[in-house]
Amino acid sequence: MTENKNGIINARPCVALIALLFCFGVSAQTPETALIQHYPVQDWTQASAEEVNLDQSKIDHLFDLSFEDAATQGVAFFKNGLLVGERYAEGYDKDSHGTSWSMAKSFYAALVGISIDRGEIDSLDDPVANYLDYFNDERRDITIRHLLDMTSGLEMPSHEHENMFFSADHLAYAKSVGVEQKAGQVFEYNNVNSMLLADILLQATGEPADKLLAERIFNKIGLTDVVLWQDGAGNPLTYCCVDTTVRQYSRFGLLFARNGNWNGEQIISADYVDETFTKVWSDLSSSTIEQDRGYSLHWWISKHDEEAVIFNASGKFGQYVFVDRANDVVFTRITKYHSTGGTKQDWGILKYINWIGTVKFRLAVASFLDSTGIVKMEGNLKSPVTFEDGTSKEFFENYSDIIDALVDVSKP
Repeated sequence: MTENKNGIINARPCVALIALLFCFGVSAQTPETALIQHYPVQDWTQASAEEVNLDQSKIDHLFDLSFEDAATQGVAFFKNGLLVGERYAEGYDKDSHGTSWSMAKSFYAALVGISIDRGEIDSLDDPVANYLDYFNDERRDITIRHLLDMTSGLEMPSHEHENMFFSADHLAYAKSVGVEQKAGQVFEYNNVNSMLLADILLQATGEPADKLLAERIFNKIGLTDVVLWQDGAGNPLTYCCVDTTVRQYSRFGLLFARNGNWNGEQIISADYVDETFTKVWSDLSSSTIEQDRGYSLHWWISKHDEEAVIFNASGKFGQYVFVDRANDVVFTRITKYHSTGGTKQDWGILKYINWIGTVKFRLAVASFLDSTGIVKMEGNLKSPVTFEDGTSKEFFENYSDIIDALVDVSKP
């Protein structure tokens, strides 16, 4: 048993025949056994669409829609814990990393549920001030639930706190944000809400959130090939930035599809998963997606009606893990990513422009410096970064059709 640089323990070797079948991805399914709930060990067991009573043409259509967007790096579809299909852009494969951006919010929010299970946090309705003494001011009425439901009422400037991403100490930035309106009244997607989880979890458990994520979730589900980004001050980035593969992201989706249970171990209480997958906000508009969506406890709701209930972890530029619990389905899509290496954010020479002008201006300057070779984004800095080739357009435009296609896959 080995431990990687993130403190994540690699899965133990398979010791039984059925585990060997899992490890080597051998398909041993028949229509009669397709309803068995499988779990990946070192790798996912693969099965054909027919073996899980699905129509391959419907999965192909879902993938085709996804790849109408040239930004798509990879997609994969899972049924009953089995890998039914995957597709990758040229130059990428199953081992290629993407970056999560805000999908990480869903990962770190799960730790709040675990801390409640363990008695480290009493309730979602606890005031944040119970854990962070600097909230004992105009922010004293804000609860943990308010943070997770994006209803804290904390200030929301025109740059939507993108300045935080360019700062050396993201937590110090988050600590300084004041109140704009009464908590619980208005949905505002605010990254500061999520960054504050780093401090809440640290104060409640005595351990940094990235270590907790590794030990309490990722180790247990075999999500081992992963980078957990920190800011320049060493704070875990709990609002973004977990790098791993399509297949690995999908393990987290399967955990929630299975009500927090992983092969017999209840990692997150089923009650917390149920509460997460309860519609709180609905009819949320978007500048990129023309479909009403909802939100609950750091998960988006992509569909919630008599036809289907589908939630998703979602990240900037088009990263998604869709979960359909009723049909035991997980569908994951990520966009093209060029890793700069490292695990701790370091802007290098760009730190001298990170305080100048608007975020758009800084990005334009950085792009110019990269194009001229003065500063290379790949090599001279360390940070998650998505270039133009990984920025979605058609996927957002096709979003409603993609959700319809995902629902259709499970129809007889």
